[in-house]
Amino acid sequence: MAKAIPRIGSRRNGRIGSRKSARRIPRGVIHVQASFNNTIVTVTDVRGRVVSWSSAGTCGFKGPRKGTPFAAQTAAANAIRTVVDQGMQRADVMIQGPGRGRDAALRAIRRSGILLAFVRDVTPMPHNGCRPPKKRRV
Repeated sequence: MAKAIPRIGSRRNGRIGSRKSARRIPRGVIHVQASFNNTIVTVTDVRGRVVSWSSAGTCGFKGPRKGTPFAAQTAAANAIRTVVDQGMQRADVMIQGPGRGRDAALRAIRRSGILLAFVRDVTPMPHNGCRPPKKRRV
């Protein structure tokens, strides 16, 4: 018979501790992904662990309205509201993608009262593109 593994700590007393515990986060990184169809705002700590996120879709926008600047503004405000409660004061902003919600999301972040250390555009750009396929028939 297999030997029982001793368990450290007991689970009898209700909650084990929420995964999304209200850690004090003084500094973080806000990632904005603005595509043509949606805008996703993710707030992480400096080590890259996600603290809060929101998108135009989770804010209740459907179809083509998800790509609008107003939807991006709403998504940014929703994502930031939770981390401001956790004590975030400073943040770096990384904006990616060609969507219409880029400026609106940045405007909402500025209005939230978080001091921005820098705003960086991290949209991937092909330098010389992929290697073309070889010619079919010579």
